[in-house]
Amino acid sequence: MVKRNYPKEYRDYSGTPEQIQRRAERNKARREAMADGKVKKGDGKEVDHVNAPRTGSLDGVPTRVISKTANRKRQPKRT
Repeated sequence: MVKRNYPKEYRDYSGTPEQIQRRAERNKARREAMADGKVKKGDGKEVDHVNAPRTGSLDGVPTRVISKTANRKRQPKRT
């Protein structure tokens, strides 16, 4: 098994302006759900963007609260 190079992953993907913006939008959706009382810290729930585009902005994409397990099952497999 090859060890992951986390600094390279951040530099090449997570640190790009597009991904920083998407992460900020995901965090904003979570904060709004917490303010509405739909989720709490440590409750095992996640905010899911319904039919979210693979690229581009998540602004205006409807969200729902689902369990962490269900959300992770729905995600595409990564290699």
